[in-house]
Amino acid sequence: MFSKRMLCQDLPAYVGKEVCLAGWVQQVRQVGRQLAFWVLRDRSGWAQVVINGELAQNAPPIESVVAITGQAVASRSQQGCELQASAVSVIAAAAELPFELHQEVIRAGDEQTFNHRVLSLRHSRNQAIFRVKAAVLQAFRAYLGAAGFLEVQTPKIVATGTEGGAELFPVQYFERTAYLAQSPQFYKQMLVSAGFERVFEVGPVFRAELYDTSRHTNEFTSLDLELGFIDDEGTLMDLETKLLQDIFTTVREQCSSELELLGATLPQIEYIPRVTLAEAQNILATEYGQASPEGNLDPAGEKSLCQYAEQKWATPLVFVTDYPAAVRPFYTRTQSHTPELTRSFDLLFRGLEITTGGLRIHQHAELVQAMRMRGLDPEAYKFYLQAFTHGAPPHGGLAIGLERLTARMLGLDNVRQATLFPRDRQRLVP
Repeated sequence: MFSKRMLCQDLPAYVGKEVCLAGWVQQVRQVGRQLAFWVLRDRSGWAQVVINGELAQNAPPIESVVAITGQAVASRSQQGCELQASAVSVIAAAAELPFELHQEVIRAGDEQTFNHRVLSLRHSRNQAIFRVKAAVLQAFRAYLGAAGFLEVQTPKIVATGTEGGAELFPVQYFERTAYLAQSPQFYKQMLVSAGFERVFEVGPVFRAELYDTSRHTNEFTSLDLELGFIDDEGTLMDLETKLLQDIFTTVREQCSSELELLGATLPQIEYIPRVTLAEAQNILATEYGQASPEGNLDPAGEKSLCQYAEQKWATPLVFVTDYPAAVRPFYTRTQSHTPELTRSFDLLFRGLEITTGGLRIHQHAELVQAMRMRGLDPEAYKFYLQAFTHGAPPHGGLAIGLERLTARMLGLDNVRQATLFPRDRQRLVP
């Protein structure tokens, strides 16, 4: 049956010929007993189907999977053609829908739509979100591959935490306890030291955070990169600026219809401004009367700072630099003239942090000292430290949250909306 199947988008090329379409029945409009118009949907789009005679009296439930054979004919429909059905085969009849699916926006709460995630993913807006997300991922890979980066895959079951053991999910690993990886950070650095110099990874990371907000999930996709032989965090910010420029261009070119459907506009990135954390906190205090937590920004501050960037620099993105060592991981390189500050940064986009990055310590003795200052036992990190005993180049890197980036690009209210099957404090299925 499916060997002769064609896609809805290709129907205009087959006017006057017999074809087979297969997909989901999205709409049925009955015109008397002997005539009906169906809308059939597949991965490429939709087509109008004209059903005559006895076939019109037995319409399957909405969202049933069917195969329809007939002749493609010219018409005044939106596509300029339609299918005159001669045979209909109901492959899988749909049960009653838990909510009305085919309207501009699904009018059901997040919990209900996530409980019926497969069904809600059939909605055109949700389909558009994940086509954009796929284009972001494709562009990320393509840009870094062209820049000499090697794509790698690192373990997701690990012996210890990247940042001192906090926010870890324990798992039973034979006779001992292991953990789900909260970051590929150690392995990225080890691979730079192994001589690959430039590596990147697309993979899941797991954070046992107790947050229950629109900004957090406990499993997400991290876009990580690390590169050697750099001595300036500005190099990393320059790289991310060019990377995002390329990603946005790719999405505009490949997903124009999806952006239009979602009402999303992507900024033109000429330059992303950079402010120190101290400068950012001063802006928030003087311009918005907002106090910031010591050594950091809170969500309200991130939103206000991006609003300031829009007004002052006409961009919704801003790098924040010079974070205190106390709020950064032990492996972050500090400033030689101000050792209490690090050579690290965050990137904020439309009020949300989407990136953390910076230079790393590459000297073995300095790493050991940094661990001990944080109360960590270097012996527990022996596998990691070993990579720095035989010569490691100066290096740095960054990580972008794919779901956060996608959500900010599309103006989504909740990062879960850019996640196929979200995992949070309450949700473990589907």
